[in-house]
Amino acid sequence: MIHGIDTGFLVAAEVAEHGEHLAARQMLLQLVTAGNRIGMAPQVIAEFIHVVTDPRRFTHPLSVQQARQIAEQWWTASEVDHVFPDTAATNQFFTWLEQLALGRKRLLDTLLAATYQQAGIRSLLTTNVAEFAVFNVIDCIAPAMRGQRFGE
Repeated sequence: MIHGIDTGFLVAAEVAEHGEHLAARQMLLQLVTAGNRIGMAPQVIAEFIHVVTDPRRFTHPLSVQQARQIAEQWWTASEVDHVFPDTAATNQFFTWLEQLALGRKRLLDTLLAATYQQAGIRSLLTTNVAEFAVFNVIDCIAPAMRGQRFGE
């Protein structure tokens, strides 16, 4: 099975001071050991670099160089499948923005959900279940859930 990954989960997995760090690392290890794959869109690595280098978010933010190296390790990992937004994903993005009356703070998550949905990915590793459950097309798996799934 391929599980999409969102930025929040990737941050949790890579930043030791994150409250869900150990749970995220453990979940990734279990999934990959069981033969699952990780789907990753390029917007996740860009947002990851932005978040982990922000001194307002972390006591010990990474340098841009450190963050880039981690992002590149993820992007080139053998367990990771690259997933790109296409025309259908972009059209779904616009549809959801209108149908669900989503605002500017929901743009990145909406495009990510549309990208994964159009790629046939039906499972998402996230620390933000409520943000993605609204789309009702993907099972959200959070580190603290210990394998429970929500959504359709």
